Amino acid sequence: MSTQIEKIKKFVRATNYLTATQIYLKENHLLDNPLTFDNIKPRLLGHWGTCPGINFVYAQLNNLIINKQANMLFTLGPGHGFPALQANVFMEGTLGKYYPEATRDEKGISYISKKFSWPYGFPSHASPATPGVILEGGELGYSLSTSYGAVLDNPDLVVACLVGDGEAETGPLATSWHLSKLIDPTNDGAVLPILHLNGYKISGPTFFGRMNNKDLKALFTGYGYEPHIVDAGTTAKSEEKVYETMAATLEKCYEDIRSIQKAAREGTLNRDNYPRFPMIVFRSPKGWTGIKKMEGIKYEGNSQSHQVVGKEMKKDKVQLKALDKWLRSYKFEELFDQQKGFDQDILDLVPPENLRMGDNPIANGLKDKSQDLRLPDEKVFMEDATVPGTIGSSSMRRIGAYLNDVFKLNAEKKNFRLMSPDETYSNKLDEVFQTTKRVFAGPIEKWDTDLAHSGRVMEMLSEHSMQGLLQGYVLTGRNGVFCSYEAFVQIVASMADQYSKFLKVARDVSWRGDIPSFNYILTSSGWRQEHNGFSHQNPGFIETLLLKHNNFVSVFFPPDGNSALATIKRCLAAKNEINIIVAEKTVEPRWLTPAEAETQVKQGIMTWTFASDATPDIVIGTTGQYTTKEALAAIEIIKAETPSIKVRLVNISELSPNTIGSSTGKMPLSEFEKYFTADKPVIFNFHGYPETLKQSLFDYENTYGRFSVHGYIETGSTSTPLDLHMRNKTSRYDLAIEAWRKMADAHVIERFVAEEKIAIYEEKMKQHKTYIIESGIDPEEIENWVWSGKGR
Repeated sequence: MSTQIEKIKKFVRATNYLTATQIYLKENHLLDNPLTFDNIKPRLLGHWGTCPGINFVYAQLNNLIINKQANMLFTLGPGHGFPALQANVFMEGTLGKYYPEATRDEKGISYISKKFSWPYGFPSHASPATPGVILEGGELGYSLSTSYGAVLDNPDLVVACLVGDGEAETGPLATSWHLSKLIDPTNDGAVLPILHLNGYKISGPTFFGRMNNKDLKALFTGYGYEPHIVDAGTTAKSEEKVYETMAATLEKCYEDIRSIQKAAREGTLNRDNYPRFPMIVFRSPKGWTGIKKMEGIKYEGNSQSHQVVGKEMKKDKVQLKALDKWLRSYKFEELFDQQKGFDQDILDLVPPENLRMGDNPIANGLKDKSQDLRLPDEKVFMEDATVPGTIGSSSMRRIGAYLNDVFKLNAEKKNFRLMSPDETYSNKLDEVFQTTKRVFAGPIEKWDTDLAHSGRVMEMLSEHSMQGLLQGYVLTGRNGVFCSYEAFVQIVASMADQYSKFLKVARDVSWRGDIPSFNYILTSSGWRQEHNGFSHQNPGFIETLLLKHNNFVSVFFPPDGNSALATIKRCLAAKNEINIIVAEKTVEPRWLTPAEAETQVKQGIMTWTFASDATPDIVIGTTGQYTTKEALAAIEIIKAETPSIKVRLVNISELSPNTIGSSTGKMPLSEFEKYFTADKPVIFNFHGYPETLKQSLFDYENTYGRFSVHGYIETGSTSTPLDLHMRNKTSRYDLAIEAWRKMADAHVIERFVAEEKIAIYEEKMKQHKTYIIESGIDPEEIENWVWSGKGR
């Protein structure tokens, strides 16, 4: 063991040195000469404080991998510790595999040191441009949930997840400790969380860092883990001992993981409680092995070492001298020879190529089609819509039936999961329980329904955890859907933003393979949350994603069950994209035949001929199921009251950033005018905030003033469905009234006719308010409205 420990120590010394050179040096990387101001980078960027702990853990994991021939992946929670990760991926030879200039020689050392935090070089945080990375880590809190997602259906994989103690204070991380309770040791791999307590955030102590070991053990025992404390201490003796302690602890944790899995797979695991997986609490001083004190300021073991130690290195002689002394303390010349390369002891700690954490193939995208889903024929689940407006099933019921068959067809491949924050029944997806169950690793009572120790539906009342699970699952090559209430998926808007950034970079990295698309279903939309009130009415998530200048984000608004089926199949077959499906769970009319539904989804925009005149006086555009129904009801009113007005209905079912329909770029003006004419007024009834659609429409010529957009304007309460539309000016009455005003302005109808009709329907709206206050519900003519077919 002592010989192996010496190898680990050398490896850590080397990576600590390389980490520091990346932060500080633009040249003289081997310290052939005393440091000068000219050797220092003009901008000192990066975070030193967490890096020594990262280097220590990575080297120890390499030792474990070699001893156990373990299949492991490393996720780094504090992504700002990237220079340490880069140093390790460089040392194991993986970086050079993908970046030929990163050779393990003097040129390679200069390359990675100069290029770190350098324009058009390597970024300051972990990124998809780094082999083995499935977590950017710039925004903290997502490491543990992403790690748990990676081990689902990867029975041999162990993910070592290094959690920063500052990161551990975030909401997403705090709840993700519970995800071990959704891991099935029969079919899944395992996560080994390593909570890195270096005691400080950017300018103050962390809460975990000031907790004593007794409380830490009590906390994580209560969470259901078997905690192990490894403390580097602050003395030379304790620092010496910690190498042996960590090596032994990692081996013990690995053996315990395999023991739990073996018992589960042999059917002997005690199910009276959750399986108690191990975790490690690793204490080390912030900025360990760096400058301890300089110019009267304590650095090692203090928040002052969080980022760059000595920010005036380029002009302060005292600081420059301290840096020179610090770098030489690693005695890198003993570890690296300019002719022979790295010491053999260091190279001995590099795992075989097929076991290197930075080159684990599941982290770098798939090169083959083995994980592609087998998808059923969506037409089998479609319903007759020969007569537009026929009342049928709900969109979510149709999607649930389809997903049930997806589970059936892929049962053997085990490559599909549904993430749902305790809403699978509420969101009408429970047909999937004909084939699979909700996974639950703890005790199961006889009265529990659709619950099993092995299942493919993940439920937890944490959108953050569900998002993280699916990110880890998708980024390691598998397929899934995250379904949530529309109002509350906004909780993960920042996570979705970070994922979109990761995906944007990953799509341009040549050596990364394809990954399945990340698919959201947003349901329980605000338009039918009148019973839950204002708190449940928020369509803002779609706006968040549509503001991104990315060509791989699409938001789908299937207007009925048939189009919802065509949409879900398209999304599940896609690669390297983010898809958002806004679908409804109430029983609604069917508007499109199976063939029409396929055309609608393929084009993303379509004129509905059954509700349109050939040469319109006015165009009514729609997006969204409930807003489309109100638009069709409005057309019926317009045609019944003023049959001379010719109307066209255009439905947009797909939006991408600044693009309508399925166009890969902006729709040509000639195509746009084919739908919306060149000069006729257009009234749009939109599912979300009006501004979300305006950014796509108003970029065309001659739209400002000609187009008006109705949508959710943040006016809601506990009410009735129609009243919610009336409050937001998206009701059939509001649309008809605006149409008559525009038609009078265009001299299509007489002004007095318009005013007469407007007066009638404004009074009708007043009467409606009186009625619902008295009765509590919309009148029968609204609740049971059916398209009459008289819209043309």
